[in-house]
Amino acid sequence: MSKLIKWLLAIILFASIVCEMPIISAKGETIIINTKSLNVRTGPGLTYPVAGSMKQGERAEVLATSGDWHEIRFGSGTGWIASWLVVNEGAKELSPMTAVSKVNALNIRTEPSLSSAVIGKMNAGEAAVMTGRQGEWASIVKNGMDGWVHTDYITEIPQSENGKNGESGQAGTAVKPEVKNPEQFTVSVDALNVRKSPGLSSKKVGLIRKGESFKIEEIDGNWIRLSVDKKSSGWVYSFHGTLGAKSTEGNTKVAADKKVTVLTNGTNLRSSATTSSSIVTRVNAGEKLTVIGEEGEWYNVSLSSGETAFIAKWVVSTGEVAQVELSPEKKKTARAPGTLNGLTIVVDAGHGGNDRGTTGMQGTDEKLLTLMTAELLSAKLKAAGANVVMTRESDTYISLRKRVSVSHQSGADAFISLHYDANPDTSITGFTTYYTHSNQKSLASSINDGLASTITLRNRGAQPANFLVLRENRQNAILIELGFLSNPSEERVLTTEMFREQATHGIYQGLLEYFDGK
Repeated sequence: MSKLIKWLLAIILFASIVCEMPIISAKGETIIINTKSLNVRTGPGLTYPVAGSMKQGERAEVLATSGDWHEIRFGSGTGWIASWLVVNEGAKELSPMTAVSKVNALNIRTEPSLSSAVIGKMNAGEAAVMTGRQGEWASIVKNGMDGWVHTDYITEIPQSENGKNGESGQAGTAVKPEVKNPEQFTVSVDALNVRKSPGLSSKKVGLIRKGESFKIEEIDGNWIRLSVDKKSSGWVYSFHGTLGAKSTEGNTKVAADKKVTVLTNGTNLRSSATTSSSIVTRVNAGEKLTVIGEEGEWYNVSLSSGETAFIAKWVVSTGEVAQVELSPEKKKTARAPGTLNGLTIVVDAGHGGNDRGTTGMQGTDEKLLTLMTAELLSAKLKAAGANVVMTRESDTYISLRKRVSVSHQSGADAFISLHYDANPDTSITGFTTYYTHSNQKSLASSINDGLASTITLRNRGAQPANFLVLRENRQNAILIELGFLSNPSEERVLTTEMFREQATHGIYQGLLEYFDGK
């Protein structure tokens, strides 16, 4: 009898939980399956039995939504599907848009996820055709291939009605994605296998090395057939190189007129080189301006009207790839209070690759959470004028000593290592900022105070600790544990976009306070 009572109580408890799940009506919305095969389940969760499946491209009407799950019509009844594997049909009907990168080395990924493979990069000011949206991600076409970029790092602008782009680069023209039909592939890894056909199981027919460039003969999804020499060709995976137009041999001459590309919509052009001067006009992301002079942190540019104006250097891209200055004697740009101009900040996303870091009670991997936080922090620091160096930009393993080496080689003014904590005692909560050497304490205190002003977690303060990335670092370095994934309640907070937004803003505020104080 006691066992029967226990079973009845369990059934009643389960029923009460299900009944309390919020069901939000979303009748009439049409969604499209965005993965090769999607399971349809009997209820809103992975624990419910599979009732059938749907294929990529199939459509369904949404009847209701519960959390991350949609209820749809399926067969003669209904079923539930995961919302993160579908797109809204409306996204396919948006007017054509252009995505302009606001940062250098923006990763283009195979899927709308930080854990997916990187198949290319966009530099600040580069543009691509935007084909759709899924949450925080935009699908794009660049260099003839489909990919995904995070919307935090792009500016979206409408394409012109006729789809043309003015060659003059003057304000008011639309942006043409660069290299629609790529002609050349340049290897970006130390050594890359060339295969007989497009697949990892195909026979290896050659080996090419970093920096070498080859003519592109064909593109098949994420595989590219190269003309390796005059007599042979082979296939390589596009993830391991970059695509571009064929370079002209010996073409080293620099154009007489330097051009800069605007990174954000509504950028002010001013009458003189100061933010307090009057606004002459405004320009949008992707527009190119001809530079006729420089004045401190400003470019003097010419306009199509014949007038001239000034634009701040930190809101444009020159199209040049930033080089790491190895000399610690390098000159610093004068920094105005309230900005990070002239400062080099290394942002270190903890763990990566086969080093997962800690795993939360709900399965959260620390390595992915630190990377998402690092990318958001990097964007904010760049917007404030800082030169930001990331120790890793994808889910790859980087040794601790290599991270320290990046700090030394870049001559970092600050090294910020981002982590999430864990403890066998799951009741422990809060964030902590660590330092090792006495000269690091002031930076740790400022950033800890900045975090305390923006997030609501328990403040465990700035504390000394013996971490290698701090102990061996000659630069001003700190390590932040942004809360405990081992605490279920805190894990739910730490994995939200709002928390990452607040935490990165707090770190940014702490850096401003520290450098303004100096």
